[in-house]
Amino acid sequence: MKVWTSEQANQWYEKTAWQVGMNYLPSTAVNSTEMWQKESFDEATIRRELAWAADCGYNSVRVFLPFIVWEAEGDTFLETFETFLRIAAENGLSVLPILFDDCAFDQGHDPFPGKQLDPVPGLHNGRWTPSPGFRNADDPAKQSALRGYVHAVVGVHRNDARIVAWDLFNEPGNTNRGNESLPLLVNCFRWARECGPEQPLTTGVWRTDLHDSVNCAMLELSDVISFHSYQPIAKTKEFVDSVRSFGKPLFVTEWLCREHDNGFEDHLPYFAEEKISCWHWGFVVGRTQTNLWWGRNDPNPPVWQHDVLHPDGTPYRAEEMELLRNLRGLN
Repeated sequence: MKVWTSEQANQWYEKTAWQVGMNYLPSTAVNSTEMWQKESFDEATIRRELAWAADCGYNSVRVFLPFIVWEAEGDTFLETFETFLRIAAENGLSVLPILFDDCAFDQGHDPFPGKQLDPVPGLHNGRWTPSPGFRNADDPAKQSALRGYVHAVVGVHRNDARIVAWDLFNEPGNTNRGNESLPLLVNCFRWARECGPEQPLTTGVWRTDLHDSVNCAMLELSDVISFHSYQPIAKTKEFVDSVRSFGKPLFVTEWLCREHDNGFEDHLPYFAEEKISCWHWGFVVGRTQTNLWWGRNDPNPPVWQHDVLHPDGTPYRAEEMELLRNLRGLN
């Protein structure tokens, strides 16, 4: 299969509702490993929180799937993912899965199975680990297993209407990886296309230099154009203008950074008007501590960076959820 043309991508998007969601982990998970391992998969919390998401007005969730859990649990992991897909669908939520990731806030650790470390007090997302892990990504002997992982996940769900698209690789090149991530980036698209998915494939540009070799590869390989924006609205609009030349639908798969003037009041109406599907970071404040600020050891920031709900489900800012429901025509 080849990369979708602009015409193919836009025909698909015309049939797709505006997706508005969040990057989701249950509040009881410190990272994606803890979210998905069978022994710590918290179905009760997920059911409760995805019901809250539907009540708030969301219709989609973006989730990180860790290679090491599939490697350790195989079909059990696929069954757990099926449980999640079923719960999301029951609440009217599509799913945007991510298979690989170069973000590593917990830089002292490669991902590991088993009991995960507790949060670092005062630290934003301090136990986040990459997928498949840098040693796995660079090991020639692991490439067959990585291909098997993509085939196992994408192959089973290649025509699953519950999955809106495949976000194959989150922030390739992050954690000082740079061009070292190019081989896996190219391979994951090739492996996914071998499965013949009916959903589009994408991976999000997360730096503004569109001439960067990793960014160029992402843009050339993606069926729909996706990007991250934690900047004020003027910068976000400027970047959107720069990628419109591709003539394809746009997804912003990470946003919401309140202390950088990246918030609901400016960004969400713009995304709605332009029909840019969007997933902000965080939902219920919890073990990832992503309400805290990057790079500061401060347990009580003046405003939350990410996240929108308290642990009991009440909104951090009621006007944000009211705006979301209004834009989706639910009020």
